[in-house]
Amino acid sequence: MTSGKGQGFGFGLGKMKELADAFKKAQQVQEGAKLLQEQLEQMEIQGESGGGLVKVIVSGNQEPKRVEIAPEALGEGAEVLSDLLTAAMKDAYNKSTTTMRERMEELTSGLELPGF
Repeated sequence: MTSGKGQGFGFGLGKMKELADAFKKAQQVQEGAKLLQEQLEQMEIQGESGGGLVKVIVSGNQEPKRVEIAPEALGEGAEVLSDLLTAAMKDAYNKSTTTMRERMEELTSGLELPGF
């Protein structure tokens, strides 16, 4: 019968190296995520509708930056203009979330994280 002393509960040097490597990767991802957040804030992603009559520009993390409305769109009336604005906002939102997701996937690719 062995006492189990010195066994390290099966957590040998190989496992310690794996753990150290995992921590290093996690730290790199954390630094990358901070940089990515800064990049997303600086991005300008444009959504549009009505063939470019209405444009909505947002940052990479969906913060509204500005709206551009062509003079021709003003003659369409409030209801049509409202629909054009809504469609342009949805377009900008979808493009920015896709961009964010793609950048996060690039950042975490190669990592074997459970649940990601």
